[in-house]
Amino acid sequence: MTTQTPGSTTRPTILIVEDDANLRTGLRDNLRDEGYDVTDAPSAKEAAPHLASRAFDLLILDVMLPGEDGYSFCRRLRAEGVKSMVLMLTARSLEDDLVRGFEAGAQDYLTKPYRLRELLARVQALVRRAGTAPPQVVTFGAFTLDLGRRAVLRADGSEVDLTRTEFDLLAFLLRHRDRALPRGEILDAVWGRDVVVDPRTVDNFVSNLKKKLGWTSTSGFTIHTLRGVGYRMEVLSGGPS
Repeated sequence: MTTQTPGSTTRPTILIVEDDANLRTGLRDNLRDEGYDVTDAPSAKEAAPHLASRAFDLLILDVMLPGEDGYSFCRRLRAEGVKSMVLMLTARSLEDDLVRGFEAGAQDYLTKPYRLRELLARVQALVRRAGTAPPQVVTFGAFTLDLGRRAVLRADGSEVDLTRTEFDLLAFLLRHRDRALPRGEILDAVWGRDVVVDPRTVDNFVSNLKKKLGWTSTSGFTIHTLRGVGYRMEVLSGGPS
């Protein structure tokens, strides 16, 4: 694992490490709905490759993980130089448990069952402490994508009617514009690693996006099909605002 400092990206980056698949999926989906770039793993062992390959602004760690527990994992990450904010989740509420979490290097501690609004408020506070800018408004061609409102607006202010998945796909393509994105990577980011989807589903959604955006060669942006690979979005006019 490499020493890392949280990155500054368009969307705050979060890694969830939670062994309960239902809790992990629900938390991941809610955070994505709030505009965060979320990765998840069921254990410390499976989280390690993600931490080795990129920096995260916030780690959400369950204490009772299989194998290496959350306390030990957090201590090890701090010893290895990982600077991410850490929010620990646990069913334990004794003072000694809270102190143990803070001593391991966590910045915050939330007991289960937690209220979603409280968790989201704590997440927001921690990513601000990490120095991450809130989700940005991005313009591309004659359109504006507002990550906070989860809305895509035309120049006249009217809203483009996109499904949840279409919006997430467009946001992902814009966030990684000018990069060749394999279909598998798009599927993992937009549909989730736990969802089995035909890779060609991406093609159908990209086609629908172009139709709903009324794309033409003069639109100021393009979504290139990379034969045998996936897609690359280019913005010829517009950008972060």
